[in-house]
Amino acid sequence: MSSFRARQDRIIAKRIAMIGKTMRAILLVCLGLLAATPVGAENPAPYSGTKVIETGTPFAAFVDKLTAAVSANKMGIVAQACADCGAKSIGVAIPGNRVIMVYRPDFAVRMLKASVASGIEAPLRLYVTERPDGSARLTYRLPSHVFGAYQVAALDEMGKELDVIVAKIVADATK
Repeated sequence: MSSFRARQDRIIAKRIAMIGKTMRAILLVCLGLLAATPVGAENPAPYSGTKVIETGTPFAAFVDKLTAAVSANKMGIVAQACADCGAKSIGVAIPGNRVIMVYRPDFAVRMLKASVASGIEAPLRLYVTERPDGSARLTYRLPSHVFGAYQVAALDEMGKELDVIVAKIVADATK
């Protein structure tokens, strides 16, 4: 009986050793992948319909141009989120970071009439981030993609109209 037990113990020990080797190999592969990924690497467009524009304009100047373009195209700035302002308030400096939220009451009425659930998508967001060289990057999702997820004809139509308006805002801000 004890030789049977000893043989089982040896088999278990070999399996544990194999598992250990496998885990070490997996860990080495993972570490290799991490080492190959540049620090701060990101996918700036993780969702379908996301537009990313490298403006070449200094961050603060671009934020000013973008807010002026929103007004010039008869959209309203509903709110702004300023991550760098919040960080500064706790003594931390980070690159410029703004979310400019835009919409208009007539679009809100149409949206809610078509689908109350789609109300979570408003306002539309224009995300401006400061690049290492001080220039601004603009990231936004096409309204047609945002509202297209609901598969409601009235929202599809509205999304296409908003695509045109947002494209004009971006064109005006990037002149």
